[in-house]
Amino acid sequence: MRILFGIILFGVVFIMSLSSCATAAPDYPSSPHFRDKTFRNPVAMHELGVGDMARLWWTFLFDKPKGTVPRQAVPVRPLTRAALLAAPDNTLYRLGHSTMLFKLAGEFYLTDPVFSKRASPVQWAGPARFHAPPIAIEELPPIKAVILSHDHYDHLDHAAVLALAPKTAVFLTPLGVGQRLINWGVDPAKVRQHDWWQETELDGVRFVATPAQHFSGRGLGDRNSTLWASWVVLHDELRLFFSGDTGYFDGFKEIGAKYGPFDVALMETGAYDKLWPDVHMQPEQTLQAFLDVRGKWLVPVHNGTFDLGLHRWQDPFERISALAAEKGVSMATPEMGEALDLKAPHAGRAWWRELQ
Repeated sequence: MRILFGIILFGVVFIMSLSSCATAAPDYPSSPHFRDKTFRNPVAMHELGVGDMARLWWTFLFDKPKGTVPRQAVPVRPLTRAALLAAPDNTLYRLGHSTMLFKLAGEFYLTDPVFSKRASPVQWAGPARFHAPPIAIEELPPIKAVILSHDHYDHLDHAAVLALAPKTAVFLTPLGVGQRLINWGVDPAKVRQHDWWQETELDGVRFVATPAQHFSGRGLGDRNSTLWASWVVLHDELRLFFSGDTGYFDGFKEIGAKYGPFDVALMETGAYDKLWPDVHMQPEQTLQAFLDVRGKWLVPVHNGTFDLGLHRWQDPFERISALAAEKGVSMATPEMGEALDLKAPHAGRAWWRELQ
């Protein structure tokens, strides 16, 4: 019965994913990263063969190791609109996975908003949340900008985008991702698309789309039809880096040289595996990337919300904590919904150690 369910699930998700790429992708001839109808990383990446993909699907469906999902509820500090409006500037809240809400100059900004129950093309199957978001979309104050790193389901939530669109002034995206939003009905006047190293300024806050090493696609026929990016955020003396999803690559050094040092670096740490070494960093690489961009405080993200890897759910926290302590790196691990002062961060507690 379990095998039959897995086959049916794979078939349904396959069909659903095809519907996500029905619209023909536009060309981007001016981008040096776009060639032969797809975006490309500067360095060729390891590609999984058919056999590797088959084994990976089998493992995810039928042979997941124990401990990839917490047995107890992940702690969440509920947020209210009133509390957010009263919060001081330069405050950041982790809402889950790579969804970060931060306040600068009286305005609110949101990265990779995912509020749905599952990071999946369907909401009855696929990776489910370990915890509810600390605040519902309808309770959020007006959002000055949503900043998107790429179009994977755990970073670009269709339902969340549609719910956020009326209260969001601008969507900042890599090339092609903005076109997806427009196809979904977002006002084109609200969408600004960027190639690597291009930037936008909003009321004195600068946003720079910087390189990342990853891939894109929401279906089986649209791989790499949109670009992926990390982001630099600059306001007055504050410098913030958001890695998005990425493998380790030389570009971190260039980002650090151009825009570092960063007060806080939000660095991907989770959903890593030796089978996909080029698109997600092992914790040792996360730490090196943090040093490359010249960060002062490390905040590990891309963990604690979805089961997207083959490691225990606590492992990203444990491994990066040990590495940071060994190298004398200042690291903050706020609970979901906990306020973090970007100008004077605090380490927080090892909340994941209280759970199984």
